[in-house]
Amino acid sequence: MHATTVIGVLRDGKGALGSDGQMTIGSTILKQSTSKVRRMLGGKILVGFAGATADAITLLDRFDEKLQAHGGKLERAAVELAKDWRTDKYLRRLEAMLAVIGQDRALIISGTGDVIEPEDSIVAIGSGGMFALAAARAMLRSTDKDAKTIVAESLKIAAEICIYTNDHIRVEEV
Repeated sequence: MHATTVIGVLRDGKGALGSDGQMTIGSTILKQSTSKVRRMLGGKILVGFAGATADAITLLDRFDEKLQAHGGKLERAAVELAKDWRTDKYLRRLEAMLAVIGQDRALIISGTGDVIEPEDSIVAIGSGGMFALAAARAMLRSTDKDAKTIVAESLKIAAEICIYTNDHIRVEEV
């Protein structure tokens, strides 16, 4: 997935998830301030997306339904969404990824049916995701910065490197 950057971090019992605001089609920038992070379950869970916007919104709606159906259990809802995503003829064609942050869990949900819980509690997706991931890891190891600050600074660094990432960032916290 390219043309966006989403990163989330858990630290000291707090979670933050942020994204840049650039919307791109091909090599054309259409919008500078798109929101790619949503709150779910009364604000307890943050979900960011990368990929085709219509596909991502469909998946966000499905994930919200799964969270409600499974009493807010993050892992269970993620696994159920991934199962549907793999087996449903319509969903299987959707091209997007989700990054999810709860107060004690960080997950990536992919279209191939993977639910990944990174060991370092950092989730990163999109074209600038690996740049932001490297920056966040360095800050987690060498500073006492909080999750929200790490996410914001990681996005700024990714924007300096990735042509599909801009510096119009938005960060949410749980």
